Amino acid sequence: MLGKLARQHDPNVLVGFDHADDAGVYQISPDTALVQTVDFFTPIVDDPYTFGQIAATNSLSDVYAMGGRPLTALALVCFPEKGDLGILERILAGGLSKMMEAGCTIVGGHSIRDEETKFGYSITGLIDPKRVLANSGAKVGDALVLTKAIGTGVISTAIKKEKAKEAWIQSAVASMTTLNKKAAELLASKPYQAHGMTDITGFGLIGHARELAKGSGVSIRLYAAKVPLLDGAIECVLAGNIPGGLKANREFAECVVEYGNGIPEEVKTLLFDPQTAGGLLISLAGDGAEDLVTELRAHGLPAAHIGEVIASTKPLIEVV
Repeated sequence: MLGKLARQHDPNVLVGFDHADDAGVYQISPDTALVQTVDFFTPIVDDPYTFGQIAATNSLSDVYAMGGRPLTALALVCFPEKGDLGILERILAGGLSKMMEAGCTIVGGHSIRDEETKFGYSITGLIDPKRVLANSGAKVGDALVLTKAIGTGVISTAIKKEKAKEAWIQSAVASMTTLNKKAAELLASKPYQAHGMTDITGFGLIGHARELAKGSGVSIRLYAAKVPLLDGAIECVLAGNIPGGLKANREFAECVVEYGNGIPEEVKTLLFDPQTAGGLLISLAGDGAEDLVTELRAHGLPAAHIGEVIASTKPLIEVV
């Protein structure tokens, strides 16, 4: 659809929608640029407060994925006209708790009547124009570090079917309510030589790795056994709890993937699992990968060195 629209030309737009990046970046002075993003969705857990937390964490993530610092937020609310306002209050309170944790100020919002509840935020952040981490900056020889485990999509589907174990739910909720703040701060404050970054959300690990590879003009090798998985993710796949988004992701992107021998089918499936408030996929100079993983794990994140950036070739993504 976007390809059919007239193109705007503004030299201050440093990152637009051309490369399907995580957020837009607009320069307002030589040393300052705005990072802007918006995200909202329907409930994926039963508890309203937790849903608000997840929605806020997910919305903030795109600013962190550019290397930015969230500054202000506008709430987006769709709620049934005859709905219980106590539920809405809990959703808003959950979102506020995460905005406060992020140091991001809610300055307003907009609400409409809607039979289906939806909630999220439009976020504005700040970034140094010279330190933008777009999904087009990966370099050959870089290591790929993932900061969170994957599997929220299949576990959320199991929750909807009332087939998820409590331990799985707790694991997924803990992941979806963990901000990507610490990872972004470490990259900003330490000399890790990060070249490119994206967060793993609706298109799954393969889908977002594809964007990183195509945007950077490189190929990617992923180590399947090193990709961290949420507790219960494998069991959910084996039980057939496959979300429609996973099937769509696989149908769209598997054509650029080549698998090595011996990779279990359930692991292949999870590589396409659509994530909510997923982790950051960081492309950085290879000699810093293990130190970054060690620091991230010290902060309680299940980070892992999951792959490397290689020269452009076919397949675009090699999974070994």
